[in-house]
Amino acid sequence: MVASAVLGFPRIGANREVKKAVEAYWAGKITADQLTQVAADVKKSNWTSLKARGVDYIPSGEFSLYDHVLDHSAAFNVIPKRYVGQGLSPLDVYFAMGRGRQANGVDVPASEMKKWFDSNYHFVVPEFSEDTDFKLNFNKAIEEYKEAHALGIATRPVVLGPVSFLALGKASKDAKPGFQPLSLLPNLLPVYKQLLADLKAAGADWVQLDEPILVLDKAAAYEKEYTIAYTELSPVAPKILLTTYFGRLDSNLNYVAKLPIAGLHVDLDRAPGQLDEVIVAVKQTTIVLSLGLVSGRNIWKTDLQASIKLGQKAVDALGQDRVIVATSSSLLHTPVTLASEKQLTASQKDWFSFAREKAEEVSILARVLSGSQDPTISAAVKTNEESIAKRREFERTSDDAVRKRVAAITPDMLERKSPFAVRKEVQKKHIELPKFPTTTIGSFPQTKEIRAARAKYTKGEITEAEYEDFLKKEIESVVRFQETVGLDLLVHGEPERNDMVQYFGEQLNGFVFTQNGWVQSYGSRYVRPPIIVSDVSRPGPITVKWSSYAQSVTKYPMKGMLTGPVTILNWSFPRADVSRELQSKQLALALRDEVIDLEKAGIHAVQVDEPAIREGLPLRRVDWDGYLKWAVDSFKLATAGVSDALQTHSHFCYSDFDDIFPSIQRLDADVISIEASKSDMKLLTTFKHYGYANQIGPGVYDIHSPRVPGDQEIRDRLKAMLEILPDSLLFINPDCGLKTRGWKETEASLKNLVSAARWARQQYA
Repeated sequence: MVASAVLGFPRIGANREVKKAVEAYWAGKITADQLTQVAADVKKSNWTSLKARGVDYIPSGEFSLYDHVLDHSAAFNVIPKRYVGQGLSPLDVYFAMGRGRQANGVDVPASEMKKWFDSNYHFVVPEFSEDTDFKLNFNKAIEEYKEAHALGIATRPVVLGPVSFLALGKASKDAKPGFQPLSLLPNLLPVYKQLLADLKAAGADWVQLDEPILVLDKAAAYEKEYTIAYTELSPVAPKILLTTYFGRLDSNLNYVAKLPIAGLHVDLDRAPGQLDEVIVAVKQTTIVLSLGLVSGRNIWKTDLQASIKLGQKAVDALGQDRVIVATSSSLLHTPVTLASEKQLTASQKDWFSFAREKAEEVSILARVLSGSQDPTISAAVKTNEESIAKRREFERTSDDAVRKRVAAITPDMLERKSPFAVRKEVQKKHIELPKFPTTTIGSFPQTKEIRAARAKYTKGEITEAEYEDFLKKEIESVVRFQETVGLDLLVHGEPERNDMVQYFGEQLNGFVFTQNGWVQSYGSRYVRPPIIVSDVSRPGPITVKWSSYAQSVTKYPMKGMLTGPVTILNWSFPRADVSRELQSKQLALALRDEVIDLEKAGIHAVQVDEPAIREGLPLRRVDWDGYLKWAVDSFKLATAGVSDALQTHSHFCYSDFDDIFPSIQRLDADVISIEASKSDMKLLTTFKHYGYANQIGPGVYDIHSPRVPGDQEIRDRLKAMLEILPDSLLFINPDCGLKTRGWKETEASLKNLVSAARWARQQYA
């Protein structure tokens, strides 16, 4: 029989129970025991819902209160020294690593975060050194396995694999020069052996070891490490399913197929073309092949007939007992269930499949490939076929005006009128900013009052005029605050925006939206990605009214705030029937019109944020050039239609730019701001190496943590920056937007930022 499997499930709860409980714990409103109970309830709901849908291999051990990689670091004692000896409970040490802590005499910053491969999920980067003392502080995998077993549910524990764990980490500040985390593999393996042996003794039949690093080019150099690791682990472990996702194995398959593993999972959603070579590689072995046929990354209903064809190919070659039908990756990246959606039309709802619905698809596919004659299964396949046909019919319609406008894009539309050196001089006279100009990345705290007013307006409890009057008061308040603090280039604060992507999607044609389609971005930060369903266009101005109003109440220059085309695309659920390039250029044209209108309205600077441009980079280098060409062209198309006097900004966060720096230069933004407060200045070294000549604002403090940086701390950071960057290019700003922060910490942090900037003007006059 062909078995069914889900690799992981959303851990947020159907009604965001985990977010609410975690934030209540941080606020001191509930105890650790109460938080644990909420987590137990969500895990129970997840396991029982998967069992009810007929899933054979149900995951356990992948639940997290903050981040699964952080869980792994805490369990394996990979805890940086700055968090040790502070008198904190293990749970509070865990949260301090994720978000920092500044209370009761404890003042520690958060650990660095990075994007999880090419997704919008952030993981907390493990820090290693020669002194890392691996030991098992707790065995989360066995704890959750037993927890599910007590409920009468058999699960397949999920554990991050040893090679990926080390390869995803970084050398800590106290590591010796040249230290490589992978050199610690011999020290790490005994702890893995203990964990896996305990799982086997507890009765676990299989264990899912996630090794996503295998879909990257750099894993070609890790054959020795993988051979050593799995040769040691296999004899003591339950049957190992080595799990890859988000891409193709390529040449790494040559050594992976020789490892002493019981099963191999491959992603056939993102890389269906790898199936034939995978079958050939494992056919003469006893390896069970897990097929990622149901997407863990999008929300479109699975085309069951197409998936059956792929699955049947594996069954014909290997036999039913050596095939598992699974999700392509964890369903962490999808909303929990369509059942919560009450405002989508019936036809729209019929297009989609969220986590619980995807579990049903996995189960149906497995039963079809097992030869089921159950009439309910046949009926489900028939219904799916009809749904897919309706969606394909809808996809055949297009907006001719939008398509023609994209076809009419010319190279000159991508270029500013003059080079940066000329623009800079024009902008000096137009904007008149001081040396080391201070600004923010755009958003200010979204208070409960703002959220309440938005909810009332959405429900029709207040009129549009009343809501707009409320927003104007909020904007003026934010402007006055910035004037008082002493910032130089102001923003309107974005009180009208629910989310930096969703807000724009709501103002554009071609999107639909969910009520409860939440997915985790990091920690307790969840987002509701819009869904692109048809051609995108701008029916009218989006932000002009609010930026113009903000400019009207101050003499200081105002910066308009937009989300860039590539980020809107990458942080939405995109269409699957047309290219990402086409969707990005449609978005770029819509934003181009907005940028032009902002300049006409008297706005001095416009920031077009592209934090996701690096995130969207294909995982294999051979695929980079095509993506970078249309991604950079999209940004330039959006920003190049204005005069030399308009200062264009862009923002990037949590990105490694080393490999794509020529593309960053080609963006030709007048000013870029980047996350830098937790990256040990390594990003700025890249900018210096490539001779970056435009202006740059490296973030001087981390906004993802409630911690307030001291004046001296920011001064020290500025000193380090100015050892690398010319003082004529430096802007001073936080790492990112301030939406998720409270006003008290925002005021204190920005006062220290402005104070440090004034100090720098005196020191570097």
